[in-house]
Amino acid sequence: MIRLAAILLTLILAALPAGAEAPFDPFDRAGIDPKPGARVPLDLAFRDQTGARVTLGELGGGRPILLAPVLHDCPNICGVTMAGLARAIQAQDYTAGRDFAVVAFGIDPHEGPETARASLDELTQGFPDLGHGDMAALTGQAAQIRAVTDALGFRYAWDESIGQYAHVAAVAVLTADGRLARWLYGVAPEPTDLSLALTEAGEGQLGDWGDQLLLLCYHYDPKTGRYGSLVSWALRIGGSATVLAGAGLIGLAVLRERRRRSGGPRS
Repeated sequence: MIRLAAILLTLILAALPAGAEAPFDPFDRAGIDPKPGARVPLDLAFRDQTGARVTLGELGGGRPILLAPVLHDCPNICGVTMAGLARAIQAQDYTAGRDFAVVAFGIDPHEGPETARASLDELTQGFPDLGHGDMAALTGQAAQIRAVTDALGFRYAWDESIGQYAHVAAVAVLTADGRLARWLYGVAPEPTDLSLALTEAGEGQLGDWGDQLLLLCYHYDPKTGRYGSLVSWALRIGGSATVLAGAGLIGLAVLRERRRRSGGPRS
C-alpha cells in the first residue's frame, strides 16, 4: 500500500508543468526538531497585549516559562491549545504568575497587540482565575520571532492556498535562564506532565522535596512529550518476574513428585 502511494505521488509530481512548485505538504513543513537544552534568546524585544515592549527574560523574572507558539487570530487549534493549557494549569499545584510565567507567543509577524489582547480576553473569560497578570500574549517582528522558534526547533510555514500558517500544537517548557527543558505535545497537556515539567525546569527551586522525589519516579519520553512512571514499569517487571519464579517452583515441584512416584533419583 505504501509503495503504491509513493508511485502515485511520483506520477502526480511528474505531471506537474515544468517549473511548477510541489503541492504544499504541512506534515513536511511543520513540526518540531528535538533540541534538548537549546538556549532561547531572552533579550529580544516583543510587544505584549498592552503594546508594551517586553522581553522573555523580563516576563520570566527568574522563573520557568511556559511558551506556547500560536496564532492569536486562529480559526483552528490555537484557541483550543491555550484552553487546554489553562485547564492543565488550574488542575495542578503550581500557580501561574507566581511560580512560572505563561506566554502565548505569536508566530505571525503581521499580528499586533490588539489581536493579542482580543485572544487573551477571550481566554480569560473562559478561565477567570487566570487573569491578564498571570500570562502574556506577545507579538513581534519576523526576525525576532524566527530567532526564538528556530532556537526551539519549532518549524512552521505559510500555506498560500488557504492563507494560514501550518504549525503543530505544543508547549515549550523553559528554564529560568532560557534553556529548553521539555516539549509538551498536543492541545491538552496532562496536569501531572505539566507539573513534572515545571518541577524539572525549576531545577530544585520549584516545589518541595516531595515534588523532587516524584520527579525521580518518572521518566520523560521525548517522542510523546509525556512522562511515564518508572515505578509502574518496575512493578510490572517485578510482577512478571514473580510470576515466572512461581511457575518455575511449581514446575520443579511437579517434576520431583513424578520422580518420587517412578522411584527415580531425586534432585
